Amino acid sequence: MEIFYSFENDGRTAFLDPEESAHCIRVLRHRAGDTISVVDGLGTMMTCRLADDSPKGASAEILQRSEGWGSHPYSLRMAVCPTKNNDRYEWFVEKATEIGVDVVVPVIGERSERRVFKTDRARKVALAAMKQSLKATLPRIEEPVTVKEFLGGVSSPWLPTASQPCPGKREPLGTATTVGLSQQTVFLERQGLVEPAGLIEPAGVRMICYCFEGDTERRSIGDVLAEVPEGAEITIMIGPEGDFSPEEAALALEHGFIPVHLGPSRLRTETAAVTAATACYLHFIGLK
Repeated sequence: MEIFYSFENDGRTAFLDPEESAHCIRVLRHRAGDTISVVDGLGTMMTCRLADDSPKGASAEILQRSEGWGSHPYSLRMAVCPTKNNDRYEWFVEKATEIGVDVVVPVIGERSERRVFKTDRARKVALAAMKQSLKATLPRIEEPVTVKEFLGGVSSPWLPTASQPCPGKREPLGTATTVGLSQQTVFLERQGLVEPAGLIEPAGVRMICYCFEGDTERRSIGDVLAEVPEGAEITIMIGPEGDFSPEEAALALEHGFIPVHLGPSRLRTETAAVTAATACYLHFIGLK
């Protein structure tokens, strides 16, 4: 199945950018009148009839819309430290997109060896993975922030109510604010398609994968997810090759993060991140 990404549509016509247009017209040789499948990156798959077959800016008439196409019943934000080898991080972005992730936040830890992150390159990887895996939602790749800046964007813990029990650990968890405003987010805000950054998101569960020592108990990620309802906001933090610093880990606990483990194996950063994303996918979707 061929899928094209439309950066803009007015409800009647979907527009392809020069790169998508060239692929559609020059590479795949589609012509006006052909039926093509187009996604908007916001969860909608559109069946369209190609109207303008210009390789520099094609457009297509929208015939049918399918909302929530290829979606998952949870919202996952991965705050993962960039790896020393940038290719490994891009591998994580690709695989997490295929599995199911909504936001990727590159967080720079005190022990991070890589402090420069190519956001635009990661966004291209995510776009290709979205189309390849038959999804209509493009994950948001945020601009990099430090671990402390990321945690500083997380609000104080909230008190659970009877109508909204606290998942996971039996103590207050927090709500999260949008962190690291990206160009994509700005575009979507201007279109009125997302709420402005800084507004409180729905309450959810937060987890940190860290090799805690001493009396800090770590729970299995599967054990925590078993208590998380569908539709929950899930945030997972994964450290760099040298792990988070003790101060960063302590700060995460102060902000309601639950210490979790991914099993007995020692995993690379990108492997741990993909394993965590897979755990969420298998818990909520499984092999049904």
